[in-house]
Amino acid sequence: MPTARGTDRQWRPPAVILAGGRSSRMGSPKAGLLLRGRTMLDRIIERLEPQVESIALNLNADPGVALPPNLVVVADTMPGFFGPLAGILTAMRHAGRTAPAASHVLTVPTDTPFFPDNVASRLVDAVTSGEEIAVAWSDGKMHPLFALWPVALADDLEAWIRTDEKLRVRAFIARHRSTAVDFPLSATKAGPLDPFFNINTPEQLRQAEEWLKRLEDHSR
Repeated sequence: MPTARGTDRQWRPPAVILAGGRSSRMGSPKAGLLLRGRTMLDRIIERLEPQVESIALNLNADPGVALPPNLVVVADTMPGFFGPLAGILTAMRHAGRTAPAASHVLTVPTDTPFFPDNVASRLVDAVTSGEEIAVAWSDGKMHPLFALWPVALADDLEAWIRTDEKLRVRAFIARHRSTAVDFPLSATKAGPLDPFFNINTPEQLRQAEEWLKRLEDHSR
């Protein structure tokens, strides 16, 4: 299992929210999207905060919303736009600087508001070595941005970004030892919900609004 370096105890990992994408399909920054009156970023932070040691936000442009005053913001460490792999590298570098005892860093995207409230602990429990990646799955699908990344792989990832033309997160994972952590669909009174339902388009935002309304109605 991942540990604070030099100990054998479990720990809550540092986390970085990945919000550095261009949001081209959505047409506006996802962090500032309103979901039943609250921003996506607020919902992500609220769900993530109890699970981790610290939170930083990977961001490369104006998010279109005021950020919490105590939230650390880190831009991509590599110039140019290299997609989510650059955000993962930034998370590794940030953890290496600010949490030197941590063997791993958790990443979560900013467009998945229903993710499990035990995603961090489940990924931590699954890892057995300091250079193993733990990746979330559900309903037979990998969710590569919900992963626990070894900080020790930062140099290898930077070299991969500089030389790989396709820049696929899955391809980088395939190069290394990894473990899949399967999460069940969430059983709700409104029906089964994939906890990794993500929002890339206005239509998916509308679907998420409907899910939240149904969940709130059934909780009353």
